[in-house]
This record gives sequence, structure tokens and C-alpha cells, in this order.
Amino acid sequence: MIPRLDLQQQINPTYFSFLDSLASSGFRGDIERSYGSRLAMATDNSVYQCLPQAVVFPRSTQDLVVMLSLAGKDAYRDIRFAPRGGGTGTNGQSLNDNIVVDLSRHMHQLLKVDADGRKVRVQTGMVKDRLNQLVAPYKLFFSPDLSTSNRATIGGMINTDASGQGSLVYGKTSDHVLGVTAVLVDGSIIETGPVSGEALDAKLAEDSREGELYRCVHDSVTGHADEIERRFPKLNRFLTGYDLKHVYDKERHCLDLTRLLCGSEGSLAFITEAWLDLTPIPACRTLVNVKYDSFQSALRNAPLMVEAEALSVETVDSRVLNLAREDIVWHSVSDLIQDVPGKVMDGLNMVEYADQDPQAQQQKVSALCARLDGLIERGEAGVIGYQVCDDLASLNRIYGMRKKAVGLLGNTKGRKKPVAFVEDTAVPPEHLADYINEFRALLDEHGLQYGMFGHVDAGVLHVRPALDMTDPEQEVMLRKISDRVNALTAKYGGLMWGEHGKGYRSEYSPTFFGEILFTELRRIKSAFDPFNRLNPGKICTPLDSLEQLVSVDATKRGFFDRQIPVNVRDGFTQAMDCNGNGLCFDFDVRSPMCPSMKLTADRRHSPKGRAGLVREWLRQLSAQGFDPLAEEAAVMSRGSSVKSLVERVKSTWQKHRGEYDFSHEVKEAMDGCLACKACSSQCPIKVDVPTFRARFLQMYHQRYQRPPKDYLVSWVESYSPWMAKAPRLVNPLIKHKWVQAGARSVLGMVDMPLVSEPSLQTLLADSPAGQFDLVRLQGMNEEEKARTVLIVQDPFTSFYDAQVVYDLVRLATALGLNPVVLPFRPNGKPAHVKGFLRRFAAMAADSAQFLNQLARLNIPLVGVDPSLVLCYRDEYAKVLGQARGDFEVLLPQEWLLQVIDKLAQKPLAGEPWYLFAHCTEKTAKPATHQDWSRIFAHLGARLEPVSVGCCGMAGTYGHESQHVEGSKTLYGLSWQEPLARLPQQRCLATGFSCRSQVKRMEGQGIKHPVQALLSLLA
Repeated sequence: MIPRLDLQQQINPTYFSFLDSLASSGFRGDIERSYGSRLAMATDNSVYQCLPQAVVFPRSTQDLVVMLSLAGKDAYRDIRFAPRGGGTGTNGQSLNDNIVVDLSRHMHQLLKVDADGRKVRVQTGMVKDRLNQLVAPYKLFFSPDLSTSNRATIGGMINTDASGQGSLVYGKTSDHVLGVTAVLVDGSIIETGPVSGEALDAKLAEDSREGELYRCVHDSVTGHADEIERRFPKLNRFLTGYDLKHVYDKERHCLDLTRLLCGSEGSLAFITEAWLDLTPIPACRTLVNVKYDSFQSALRNAPLMVEAEALSVETVDSRVLNLAREDIVWHSVSDLIQDVPGKVMDGLNMVEYADQDPQAQQQKVSALCARLDGLIERGEAGVIGYQVCDDLASLNRIYGMRKKAVGLLGNTKGRKKPVAFVEDTAVPPEHLADYINEFRALLDEHGLQYGMFGHVDAGVLHVRPALDMTDPEQEVMLRKISDRVNALTAKYGGLMWGEHGKGYRSEYSPTFFGEILFTELRRIKSAFDPFNRLNPGKICTPLDSLEQLVSVDATKRGFFDRQIPVNVRDGFTQAMDCNGNGLCFDFDVRSPMCPSMKLTADRRHSPKGRAGLVREWLRQLSAQGFDPLAEEAAVMSRGSSVKSLVERVKSTWQKHRGEYDFSHEVKEAMDGCLACKACSSQCPIKVDVPTFRARFLQMYHQRYQRPPKDYLVSWVESYSPWMAKAPRLVNPLIKHKWVQAGARSVLGMVDMPLVSEPSLQTLLADSPAGQFDLVRLQGMNEEEKARTVLIVQDPFTSFYDAQVVYDLVRLATALGLNPVVLPFRPNGKPAHVKGFLRRFAAMAADSAQFLNQLARLNIPLVGVDPSLVLCYRDEYAKVLGQARGDFEVLLPQEWLLQVIDKLAQKPLAGEPWYLFAHCTEKTAKPATHQDWSRIFAHLGARLEPVSVGCCGMAGTYGHESQHVEGSKTLYGLSWQEPLARLPQQRCLATGFSCRSQVKRMEGQGIKHPVQALLSLLA
């Protein structure tokens, strides 16, 4: 039995008092003090870990004024703060051990659009891609790009002066920020923007806090203009944090504090709102994917692309390409980046053109292609081929692969994982190839593996060396490599931070600014934040401060992870391997991952958050000398005892009395998981929450009693067959208001589904398909087997939506085949979801034995519900290993693709059908939409996939009273609108839970695709 875990790193009493005062001072936002909430903010996408005192989520600028004004009282002078946006920083920019202030939960509104002036005002918690989604109808977009654009906030982009692909033309974030609303450390508000001429003179003469800031900045930049010109490299990725070069324009006598705040990493003020400059969306875009025999060839050939007037040139090496080939993302781009016959593609340049004039665009592309044809013909420059793509959807898929490359690098096998610490260096593009040669030699000297990609047009290189951060010696190596890369970058006249900010690399600032300018940075810090209270240790410290800058030697995640025994770490890789890339924070409600994060905006309820909680749980267990792997093995081999029951009752009683156990915090996060499994395929690292969730629940409930609903769900495959035998007796009982009320109050279940009437047994009463005879099947000749299909039942479709199974039987018959419905055998999925792993293993073994026996007949096995069919492939393999055997149960579309050619293809005609695919299915099987579309097209019908996220039902999640409101909210996020817009009789859903949710929310159900196909054949 797991021990109670009472370690939670108590909050400093002064901070605790401050938070109490804040709650009663008119602060309208959220204040979170739990250990789990703090842990969720202790990491980002870097190697560092730093636990904050608390996390606050303001709802408005006024909330920040209230908070900082309160912090100005003498009792709270030691309270410090750090702003946080999307949490995607690669260098710990937002990590701090004080109060983290997260603007992303509530402050994400679009405030004003000036389409004629091509500008927009937003709250800075707005996600970049969400902003572009909102301004797209005006044919405008916010052009600075970055790989984390679907979860990075505008505030984070401003604070790191982020940039990425296309920066040679579009520039950095600071080039598009027109002005901001900022709250200073004393709670005063300033509005920034260009101030010039007499207005600037007046501002400089002003006897105010703001006037003081203007005078300080003006004196620094005018008094050291020559040094600034000498020190700031002539790069597209200019020196930021603080940007002394662009804050003052001498010719116009214009000073703009906005430029200083951009890249300041929250060390000067909180930026709450911003006016942003927008760019017209190009009328036409073309991508030329140029293929090379080596990464070095791609690098050296890049200047030719820049000369050819390209918008951007992105380079990817073979390691990244090979990782992409192993990921779900490759399915979407494989036809756009095809291999060259007889050649090995070890490098790729992605060259984009964008223009408002199609003719001018075509001329540029044609000129480049002509030059490439010449190089290929002469065998020069390592060019082995190219492909041209001008379809916008295809372009977006390719860039989706490129953006995912960052995460994919973390999905390498073994304990050494590519980590971010020297990943965004920038040098003059003409020196990039030579610089990379030396960089590679440095890494090779240490015997390190690494992948490389980057914005070669801007001279920016992304490289993540593979290190095992649980090995203290490799942590020392990180410091050595950082120091040498710092020197190497300076040698080539470049920057150590080309686009991701400084963070814990702030200690290298003096190298690039020099003593004189670094002193001016400290002077400016003193004017804005004299007592070092805003993100202390980042960029620089105030002039008179004796405090040190943060360092790359700071505490890292590996320090905590190495406290977990190696065998335990290796046994929980689904959680341990999370590198914090944060793709699970994707704002888009149409993306399947992660529904609970989209619902709550609480990062604990994301794959990253849950993985972090489990890592800490394992660490605390290890600190008490407890071996979770040994406990798992014991639980799987033994039954329950009276003694263990008594101990569970006692522990549960203590829990209800309020006794703290960190396991309760982990349990709370696990309870919010819908077990949709999108993370297990969509996450670049393949963090698999449902797997480690089930394992956690099994161990948690060895100590604490289970709620009744867990037993109800896990035993559904046992009682449903009996209920289905008497629907006329069972259904009125289920519908009775007393039963419904009792189910809610006693079991915690609502909207209990009715069993099918007529039952599947009744529907098949006169059908040969209902007559299973194993001896007869074994006696079939090959020709008879070729005309037979075996239908595998699942508990939900067979007993609660029997018509779908019956219609699959009818469809197979219409195709000239002989269907046979197999006797029902429990799949075990419901037991797995609730963490009854011992029971699940027994059911899986029994079903696998039966299905392997049938598989030896070489007759296709077909299941209906995606989540149950895919359970045979994934969960069965994990729990049974080699004992699973090699049986295969096909999804309906996988089987239909094998037999549909028996019918003549028909011309397309009629109104389209609309497919709402199951989350688990379309993430685990990315060809789902295309497969169904091909089948419908063969029968002369058009099928249009509908892009939606989770429907909110997710098995029994939507039936649990604690989740029912969240379930309905999730439905409203992405399903409600298309179902209201489209003809419902033409809408199709593959998942039983999806169809159930639609029926509950809309009052009538929708069909399964096989039912639509049956109507086409009729």
C-alpha cells in the first residue's frame, strides 16, 4: 500500500499573509496556493525547475494595480513577482520562486480592431494563433511567427521579442508592437508609444514617475550612442533585453519605451494590453521544398535562396526528418516531401514565396526552379530534387511538421534527450555554414547526438544536444558547452539568444553588451524596479543591488528526477519523458488534445501538468523508500484482504477529515482526464496520460476506497448483456425519476443510457449472422473463408446501440459476404479506464486467447467502436506483452477498403455527408478521414470531414455527475455549431459516446457511417 505523502513545500508566511490580504483587497482573479498548482508553474520548456510560492491569475489590468499597490506596503516589501504567458519558454524566462502571475487564463480578449489602420488592441494573454484566427476575416494577420504559435501568448512574445520563420521580411515582435499598457512595480500605469519633438521634451521635463523613466532611458542611449552602435551586431535578430539601439531615434528626436519593454522578460513592468501592427495576408503563397544529399549542402546553398528573393528559408537536417517520418505528422506531408529515387535525402530547404501579385510571384518561383534544374543537371551544390507546393492547406501541413520538429527532437529513444540551452544562436547568415562546422565539431568532441534545423535566411540555428539530465556529469557538460558556444557565437559576431530570450542565460549578457552598456541596463532596471522585485535575476539586477543574476547552473528538473530510482524512471517513461514543449496547451477547440485543458484553462489538467504531478509523486514515494513497481506487481498477483479493507476504510476516513496527502492532488488531476488518448499520439513526446493514470488509480485505491461509480463502470461488461435481454423491463426502470435521482445521489451518475430495444439478439434471431459455430468456421474451405467476415462485439454498441451492429451485418450481406457476429467477450476497456488493472489483465488474456483462436482461421475480424477496437492494439499490448498474440481486429473502414472493390465505382452525385470522427480514432489512425472519404466516393457519395475536438462524453465521463456540466461545455466548444449549421440527418459519427452525446444535447441522434453506406447501397 502506498504511504501518505505529506511533503508540499510550505509557503513563506509573508507570502501567505500577502495572499490573504490580496483576496480581501478587491482582487477579482484566481489565487492558487496548492502544491499541485505551484508545480504546474515550476517548469516550462527548459531544463530548469523552480517552485513558486503561489500562482495568481488576474482578470484585468486593475487586478494588477491592486496586487502591486498592496505589495508596496511595508509589510510586503519583500514580495516578488514573475509574469507568465504560455509557459513555452526554453530558457526558464518565467520561472521564479516568488509569485507567478499568469495572464493567459482570463486576460485573452480582443479589445479593438482597426482594419483600415491595420492594427489591433489585445490583452496580452491572447494566444498568437487565436489572434490570427480572429483577424483573418479582415484579410490581416500578426506576422511574427514561432513554432509554438498555437499556445504562445502575445505577452510572452513581447517579453522575449520572439520571432521565427519569415523574420527577414516580417521582422521580430518588437517591429509590430505599436504601444502597450504597462503596470509598474508601484501599481502605476503607463501607456507607451512613440513620443517625439516637443512632446518628448515635455515628457523629459515632467516631474513624475513616468518622467523619471523617460529621462533615465534618454540619458543612457544619448550618452552612449557610439558604444551602442559598436556593440549591437548588424543582425536581423538584433540584441534585445534591453533594446538600447531602437528605443531612441535621434533624427526624429523620438523615444518609444515600447522598444525597451519588448524583450525585457517582465523585469521592468507587467504588460497587460498592446496595440499591434497587422500585415495583409498574402494573396498567393508558394513553397519550394529543395532536397539535398547532406545538411551541409543545404546550409551552403541557402544564400542562393535568399538571393532569389524568398520570404523565408528554413533548413531541416536528416535527424529531424527521420523523427518526423516516425510521427503521426508525417502522414500529412509524405506526398509533399517525397524521397528521390536512388538518392538519400539528408537535408531540406523549405523556401517560401509570398506576394500580393500572382504574376510577380510566379516569375520568382520559375527563376528559382530554373536555377535548381541547372544545379541538378550538373550535379552541383548537393541538390538532388525539389517539389513545388502552392496549395495553402498543404503549406500549412508542411509548416505543421516543421513546427512540431522542436518537440519531435525530444522523442528520441533512451535516457539521453535533446534539451534546450544553446538552441537559438544567431550569426550573420554568410558565416552560418562555417559557424555550424565549428559548432558540430564542439558537439562531436563530446560524443553527443543532436538534430539541427533553423532559419538560415536569418542566420539562426536550432540545435538541441542529447543529454541525460539525471546524470550529474552531463549537467556539468551542459555548463561547459554553454560557455564554449557563448564564446563561439561572439567570435562570429553573433548572439547567443536569437529569438527565445535570455532567461537563465542572463549571466552571459555582459559578454555581448560589454561593461559600459551592461551598466546602463542596470541603471534602467533601477529606474523601473529599484528593489529587484520583477522577475529578479533575469536580464540584469538594479545598479546598487548585490544580488546575482540567474545562472545556467540553476536547479534543473534532472536534480529532482535523479532522486527517483532508475528502474522506476524507466517504468514510467510515459510521464518522465515529458519535456514541457506544451503542445497540449493548444488553444484550438477543434484540436483533440487536450479537452480537459481547454475546459479548465488549468495547466494541472493537461498532459504536461499530469506528467509533472506523477514525476513528483514518484519522487516522494522514492523518498520514503517505497517501490511503486514492486507494489504494482504485488497488486496484480494478489487479491484484496480483510486487513487491507480495514486500512482503506481508515485512510478514507482520515481523508474526509482533511488529512493532507499529495496523492489527493494527483488524483484530482487524474479525475479530470477524459482518457481520450489524444496525447498518446498527438504529443511529440507521446506522453500517455491514460496509461499512467490507470496505474496511479490502481495504487491510489489500494490506500483509499473507491466511489461506487467506479464499480458500476468497470462492471458494465458484466451486467449489460443481462440487461439487454429484457429491455422492456429494464428501460422503464432506468427512466424512473426515483432511479435517476438515486443514481445521481448514490452512484454519482446521470443520464443513464437505455439498452437497445429491440436487442441485438432479437434483431439477429432469424439471421445466419447470429449463428456462431466455431467447428463450422474451422471446417470452411478457403473460398468460403474469403466470403466470410467475423464481427467482434463491444459492450456499448451491441447493448446500447444494437441497430448499428445489425446494419453492419446488413452492409456485409449487401456486399455479397457472409457476416458472423461473434459471442460477446468483455474487452476490458472500462475496467482499464478506472484503474482495475488486475481485472483488465484477466479479461484481456481471455479475449486475446479467443481472438487468436479465430485469427488462425484467416477470416477478417471487424469491430465497430473505435475506442474498443484500438484498445486491442494498445492497452492489450502493454498489459499482455508477447502473450497478446498477433490477432488483428479491424476498424470498419479498414475492412471496407479491402472489400469495397467488389462493387463497381459510381460517379459522385447528391448532397454530401459529414463525418465527425472519434478523437481516439483520428489521432491514433490519421488516415481515418481519407479512408472513409475513399469508401463513400467509391459508392458515388461525397463525404466531408468536420474538424472538431472532443464531444465531451468520452465513454462514461459525461455520465458522471461531477463532470456533466464540463461535458456539456466541451460539446458547446466545437460540436454544437457545426451540428446546428449542417443537416443533422447527413451527419455521421463513428464513436458510440459521440452519438450518445449528440442525442443527449440535440434530442435526436446521428448515424454511424456504415448506416449511411447501407442507405447508398439500398
